[in-house]
Amino acid sequence: MPALTTTLFSITSLQQQHYEAVARIYSEGIATNQATFQTEVPDWDTWHTSHLPYGRLVAVQDTEVAGWAALTPVSGRCVYRGVAEVSVYVGEQFRGLGIGKKLLEELIQESEAHNLWTLQDGIMWENIASLRLHEQAGFRIVGLRQKIGQLHGQWRDVFLLERRSTVIGV
Repeated sequence: MPALTTTLFSITSLQQQHYEAVARIYSEGIATNQATFQTEVPDWDTWHTSHLPYGRLVAVQDTEVAGWAALTPVSGRCVYRGVAEVSVYVGEQFRGLGIGKKLLEELIQESEAHNLWTLQDGIMWENIASLRLHEQAGFRIVGLRQKIGQLHGQWRDVFLLERRSTVIGV
């Protein structure tokens, strides 16, 4: 496989036409058993209605979607209107190239542009690469949620991470 560089990708808004590639990348994450408790990729309508209308990004290299990031509300209660959960997924062949870092940086900027003061993520303890990525972006571990959910019949532990904005809600 030829070497890939991060200088050739751009970040743009995730649109419905990207979803086939987004779903493929999501499926690759599901297959690791370290990225999500989901076992199936949702259809576009389900995915679309569960995510915020902003903070939906794709990294595109040439014409190929290399990764994606999106925000999900943590609650419908008004007191949590400034809090969102982060999702960042990078395609298998693009991992380790800095695409996840760039997606997360852009997602943070997008969240602050929409007055979000806290971003959070739940990361399975085995997913060291994702933990490092989030910590480098200013997230901190606030706790370990033991046996928070089952995946394929096995209880799993998840680190809860959060990042407080330095410009919104200070």
